[in-house]
Parts: sequence; structure tokens; C-alpha cells
Amino acid sequence: MTDSDSPATAPSARTPSGTATSTATAPASAPVAKKVPFERTHHGHTFVDDYEWMREKESPEVIAHLEAENAWTNAQTAHLEGLQESIFTEIRTRIKETDMSVPNRRGRYWYFSRTKAGLDYGISVRLPISDPDDWTPPEVGEEPLPGEEVVFDSNIAAAGQEFFSLGSFSLSDDGSRLLYGVDTTGDERYTLRVRDLGTGDDLTDTIEGTFAGASLDPSGRFVFYTTVDDAWRPEKVWRHVVGTDSSDDVCIFHEPDERFFVGSGFSRSGRMMFVVTGSKTTTGYWRLSADDLESEPQEIWPRVDGVEYNVEHAIIGGEDRFLITHNRNRADFELVDVPAAEPTAAGRDVIAAGAHSGVSHELSIDDLRIEDVDAFADFIVLSYRRGGFARVGIVRLCEASSPFGPLQELPFGRETGSLYLGNNPEFAQASIRLHFTSMSTPAVIYSHRVAGGTDTVLKRQPVLGSVDLDDYTETLLWAKAEDGTDIPISIVCRKDLRRFGDDDTPASVMEGTGNGGDAMNGTAASAKGEPAPLLLYGYGSYEASMDPYFSVSRLSLLDRGVVFAIAHVRGGGEMGRHWYDQGKTTAKKNTFTDFIDVARHLIDTGWTSPDRLVASGGSAGGLLMGAIANTAPELFAGISAEVPFVDALTSILMPELPLTVIEWEEWGDPLHDPEVYEYMRSYSPYENVTEAAYPRILAVTSLNDTRVLYVEPAKWVARLREVGADALLRTEMVAGHGGASGRYDAWKEIAFEYAWILDVLGRSDVEIEA
Repeated sequence: MTDSDSPATAPSARTPSGTATSTATAPASAPVAKKVPFERTHHGHTFVDDYEWMREKESPEVIAHLEAENAWTNAQTAHLEGLQESIFTEIRTRIKETDMSVPNRRGRYWYFSRTKAGLDYGISVRLPISDPDDWTPPEVGEEPLPGEEVVFDSNIAAAGQEFFSLGSFSLSDDGSRLLYGVDTTGDERYTLRVRDLGTGDDLTDTIEGTFAGASLDPSGRFVFYTTVDDAWRPEKVWRHVVGTDSSDDVCIFHEPDERFFVGSGFSRSGRMMFVVTGSKTTTGYWRLSADDLESEPQEIWPRVDGVEYNVEHAIIGGEDRFLITHNRNRADFELVDVPAAEPTAAGRDVIAAGAHSGVSHELSIDDLRIEDVDAFADFIVLSYRRGGFARVGIVRLCEASSPFGPLQELPFGRETGSLYLGNNPEFAQASIRLHFTSMSTPAVIYSHRVAGGTDTVLKRQPVLGSVDLDDYTETLLWAKAEDGTDIPISIVCRKDLRRFGDDDTPASVMEGTGNGGDAMNGTAASAKGEPAPLLLYGYGSYEASMDPYFSVSRLSLLDRGVVFAIAHVRGGGEMGRHWYDQGKTTAKKNTFTDFIDVARHLIDTGWTSPDRLVASGGSAGGLLMGAIANTAPELFAGISAEVPFVDALTSILMPELPLTVIEWEEWGDPLHDPEVYEYMRSYSPYENVTEAAYPRILAVTSLNDTRVLYVEPAKWVARLREVGADALLRTEMVAGHGGASGRYDAWKEIAFEYAWILDVLGRSDVEIEA
């Protein structure tokens, strides 16, 4: 199990140029970008963009400018190199470098992965099961078990590459073949290959330029993969026969509508393959029987604008059925089952109103935002949100006349935390693998036996070094937005920094007990009663929920007296579909004002102060960072923006760019709608930079990012510096949207970002014990 930071915060990891730190003379001043006026005119409005010339990625002048920015960033952070090294060492000391995952049964093998100290990537291995009734995972240690064999070693595959990403990993049911896809540039184009696991050799099959998520059919005969159009939109699904040339591959599905992505995959049962098309608001499903994969895909429900649905194959009473979660009648979705032979026939409600148990009060379907369903031989597992948190419930399959039992929620007995369904490859499992984590609880993997309701802990995320997990505490706060909406805030900090009362007003910083009497043994943020330094994270787009989670690397902040908070702002999905709807298109500004109201709440209640508050967000969360920098710069001492979407209006006006057309359902269509144009123009960070006293700003990007192009933060920083802002740009020259790929490089980049944050917060001189 590895440590991770927020899913929206994954910057690159090498030094900015992708090589060792330069010993060249440090630049005497920040780069000054030249101005080349470029007029952009829409709906009678003209915007003069002086830095659009930076979009020419292949231009030597653009590369030289990015390298100059990197040199300036290196010079401005040179005094933090010792702190960066300390944080990197802390992370490395606390993470078990030689570790292994909990084995999962698939067919005749137990599959698991190993990490080894000094190696960047995991090694996938397997062990034969002892007999068909063997459902108890073997105990795995650091040494290989008798009969253990390597399935795939990413370290060998990544040898000699500056970047490595595994985008597909699919096995045949009998374990004889492996399909894998590799990206070595960061542009998310993968080369597919098929490996014979009996010999360990790759077959002659090579398929270039595919999208992520290809799959091998259960028999191992066919490969199904997706390719993209010129705008990087997955548009076609192809069938490849293993052992043939890719030039003979057959396109089985083409989606011409630019609003839709297309993908494919097999059901958990392995008996159905689905082709899925999805926009931000509409879904379509087609199916193929695994017994006839060379037939034409058949549509399951007619695609209707505004209707989203998800399909899972189940076997109920010996009959093939489809479990369909949909929002035809309910914004937060409902679940029905229909006959697979006639999916448009009237369905049966799987969850009847009020038929829930396993918690302290009777649940109604109105309490749930249904997110996913997984079918097993004897039960159904439902993943949903309730009260802002991820939850899991089970529905038993009963007799045919009344096939569904009540929804039984699996409680975790905590105010805060997230429970997820883990990896469960087998259809006939009697137990399910679950994952739990919270801000102060390292991830726990356990097995829940459905029939008896018993739980067995299989693994706890190891945290090494001098860490005492009892030193940390978490709480859930609520801030009042300007329109009266209550915004949840997840908080974690050290217990000896703060105590929580009945309300969200923090108690005074406690008197310490050692090393000079300061709280936290010399690492308290301030004198008794003063506000603490605080890092506030936000995202708020695409209905993505930023669930509370544990991070080993974050301990380096907490132990230096920093409070970490997540603002669960609208535009995310934490509180249900309405939470998303109230933070998208022409309601997008709610995301920004929510974050500002959370910051003000934390200041007003004494948690922190403007000179001790840093904001952080990445990608669409980087747009949030740019917006709050323009509208409330006085509230923050610093802003860290990773791969930030800060030139939003320019990008959304360009349908030829990757992802733009499909994004119109998220942000609106400013190209054709003048009201949307004016609305986006009023908040798009780049063109709303003003003569203000900005906080310190760090922008991190990647040259090969296909989701948020490097040009956006590059232009933004140039404009910010033009008005006198202390803004730094760091560009990873060999990486994509997720940054560098190796775990050690990733830890180094986290250390770089945290060192900058601690410097802004005035905590860079604090020493702690790892």
C-alpha cells in the first residue's frame, strides 16, 4: 500500500528540467516574458492576449522561456533545499518501502504486488491457489513464497525511460495471458502488448496510440481497446484478435458526437462486455455476450439527453438480469433490475423506500446518492454517499418471488471517514474486500463475510518511524456560505496543537511538556491561544468528492504545527447531485465563494489568520486557486496551484483543443452562448488579474499534459508578475497531467511543494523527528 496525496494534487517530481539540479549561476531576476498582442474576439468583445505566443510548444523560444522560469524557481527556493531533503527523508522513513499488497483471488491464482526499497514501481506477482475452496489469502512476507511467480515487473519495463505509466493491465480468466499498456512520455497514449505468462515472453502483437483501459476478454482470444480523435476524445472501440496484425483490427463502435467519450469493459461476471458512451449529463450502453464477441453491440436503453445510467450484469433466480442505476426520475439515482433479454421491459425496484437496516435509524432512499452497484452470485453491493461520506451497503438475493432483501449499511462507527468497496475479482465470493480510511486513520483493508456479518482485518497501512497515530485528531466543521448553505470542512491536526469542544471554536494551544515547554515539543505554531498555520485544500468540479483520507507525507506538515483542511465546496459530489449542480456552468462562482467563506470561517473562529493561511488545489482546483487569488487575495499568505486550469475561457473557446467540446456541459458553451461567455469572462483567472496585493503563488505544470496545457499556468504567471506578484512557475519537461511517475520522484515533488508552503507559513525552520 502506498501513500498518496489528493487525487487532484499530483505534480511532477524531478527538478524542473527533468535532470539533476543545475550548478549554473543563479539568475539575478525573474524572467520577463515578451508581449505579442493577440486579439481574441467573440460576441462583440475583444480580449488582447499578450502571452498567447507561449502556446507554440515546439518553439525553441517557448522552451527557453520555460527553462528560464525553472531556473528562477530553483534560485528562489534554493534556501529550502535542506528542508526539502528533510521532508523527503521523513516520507521515505515513514513509508514501508519493501511492502506487499493483500492477495486477491482470480481464477486459479492469488494475485498481489510487491514494492522493494530502491525501486520506483511495483512488481505484480501471483501464487497458485491450493484448491477450489481456498478463499483465505496467503500470508505474504518480504521473501517470495514457494511457487510465487512474477507476472509483470514495471521496473524492468520502465528501465531507461524518464517517464513510465501503466494504462492497462488485463488478464485472461485462466491466467495464461496478460494485456498491458505503457505510456513513456506522459501524453496518455499507450502502446499495448500481450504477454504469454507461461513463457514470460511478449507475443508479436503491438498496438500503438491507444487510450487507457483496454481489456482482454476472459478467454484471452480478443483485445478490446479505444482510440482517440484529434481532440484527444476517445471515439472508437476496436477488436483485435490475439496473434494477428493490428492493421486487421475491426472497429466495432464509433461515437461521432463530440460531446461523448466512449469506452468498453467486461462485467464482473465476465459474461457480458459493455460499450459505454458518456457526456457530462448523458449515458448510453451497448452489450455483447462473452459467448459471441464478434457480433454487433446491442443498445440496452435508448440514449436520452439528460439521462445517466450504469449497467451491471447479475444472475438472479438463474436468469440473466441487468442492474441499472439511473436518474430518470431521481437526481440522486435509483436502482432497478430488468431482464437482460428485454432490458426496456418494466423493471423491479431493488431498493424499496424505507427498506434499510444496519444503522441507528431507518434509512430512506432519499438519504442516499447512489454511485455504483456490483453484482455477486448471492448478493449485491451498493456504493453510495450518505451525510457527505462514502458508504457501502449489501442487498441479499433471496427467492425469485421476492428476490431482494433490505439494504444493510456497513457502519464504521465514526463521525468522519470513508468506506469503499475494494478489489473483488471473483463473482462467487462469499466475502467482500473493503477499504476504510480517514484523516487520522491509515487505510485499513478488511474482509466482510456477508453471510455472518463478520469482519477480518487483512492489512493496516504501515506508518514507520517515530510516528504515534494517537498524536493526531480530526473533526468535521461547517461553514455558512453567503447564501446560507452549510459547507462541510474536514480538519486534521495534532492533538497537542488543538483540542475540540462541542462547537467548532478551537481551544487554546496547549502548554508543552518538554524541550523548553513549547507545545508539540518545540514545534508549536505560536504562543498559547494564537491562530495556527493552516493549509486549505479545495477542488469543487465534475461531481468529484474529495473524501477525507490519510496521508503519510502530510505528517511532515502536521508535525510542524500546520493544520490541514479540505473545503468540500459545491461543484463536487460530497452532498449529492444538487451539490454538483450548484457549482457548475452559470452557478460556478458558488465553488469560489464557498471556498472563500470557508477561509473566512476558519479565520473568524480563530483556527488561523490570513498571514498563516495557504490555499492549495490542482487542475480544476487550480482554477479555484486562480479565482480566489483574484477575488480575495487578502485572505491568503500563499497559493499553491498544480497543473492549474487558469486560462479557462480561452481553452473552452477552442473546440480543437483536447476535451473542449465535452467540457461545455461542465462549464457552459461560451463559443455559441454570449451569456456563458460573459459569465466565464467574469471569473476566468488569467484575464481577471488586477493591480492587487497578491499572496505568494507557486504554479506547477507539465510540458506534456494533455488535460490542462502548460501554456495556461505559463501565461498566468507572466501576467501575475506583470502586476508585481511574487509568482513562481515550475514546469516538468518530461511528464503529463499526473506529473512524474516514479514514487521517489513523487515524494521529492511533494517535499518541494511542502517546503515552499512551510516557508510561506513561517515554519521552514522547524525541525522534527521522523
